Order: sequence, then C-alpha cells, then structure tokens
Amino acid sequence: MKTYTLKVAGLTRELPLCPVSDELDIAAFIMFSDVELTVECAKALLEKAPEFDVILTAETKGIPLGYEASRQSGKKYIVARKSVKLYMTDPIAVNVKSITTEGVQTLYLSSEDAAELKGRKVLILDDVISTGESLIALEKLVAAAGGTVAASAAVLAEGKAADRDDIIFLEKLPVFPK
Repeated sequence: MKTYTLKVAGLTRELPLCPVSDELDIAAFIMFSDVELTVECAKALLEKAPEFDVILTAETKGIPLGYEASRQSGKKYIVARKSVKLYMTDPIAVNVKSITTEGVQTLYLSSEDAAELKGRKVLILDDVISTGESLIALEKLVAAAGGTVAASAAVLAEGKAADRDDIIFLEKLPVFPK
C-alpha cells in the first residue's frame, strides 16, 4: 500500500493513500486511538488560537480533538451531531457535503447546545479541512445559535484549503492525482 509521510506537531505518521475517485487519492488521517497525536495536535492548535469561550466540532472524527482541546483549555466542547438524538430538543440543522462522506449529510445542534453558543466566541475545530464544506456547515450552526466564530482551526489543510488565509492549521496535506 502506498503511504504519505506526515510530520505534524513534532510527530511523524505514515498515512495510507485511499482512492476518492478514479482521478484522485487522499491520505487518510485518522486521530482515533492515537492519543499521543491527539494530545500534541490539540496543544499546538490551542497555541495558535485566539481567545474563545467554547469549542465546536463535528461528529465523528473531530470528537477526540475537541475533547482534548477542551481538557487542555478548560473550555466546554460541543459536538454537532449527524442525526437527531432522542434527548435533543428543537434541533438546529444544516446540510453538508464532505469529500470523505458519500452524499449530503445534515449536522444538528440541540437547543441546549445552541444556548451554550449564544453570544459566545466559538473555536471551530476539525481534523482536516479540505473542501471547506464541513466548516461552512459549522459556521452556519454558530450563526444560527447566535454565536460568533473566533476562529476555524484544523490539524491539516488538504489540497487547496492550504491556500486559505481564514483558517488556522498545523500542516498542509497534499492530494494525490492519479
């Protein structure tokens, strides 16, 4: 299997290349189960982040990073869910089409979580920003809840996202045309 050598937050990882189409492969960056990577990336992102009140991340891959950034900063983190759960009241919903998921998905915030964002500066965290669609969905949730985005940050900026100047990221992640 082909891999890409990633150096981030003082660590080195071999990422497998995975096909997303007949023309393109991407390097699979998975933080799950890699506690060392999650801890160091959260620390490095918090050092770059402006002042914020609360963290927002998307289910599922952003959860370990959001948790660890919350633990290190002492600030609450909230997860935008991919489905409505029984305990969620009056959820806010936005649609998103990500490069790593098939079809359109919807992200939800319960009214209780939305209340935590209202009038507060929100740090949006994710593992990878690629097309920016997930980021846009999270920004829409913050706006709908009445919060303001303090910054949007990710461990990696993939492909053209690395050219953006409106996001915080630790390293560039190339894409691999076939």
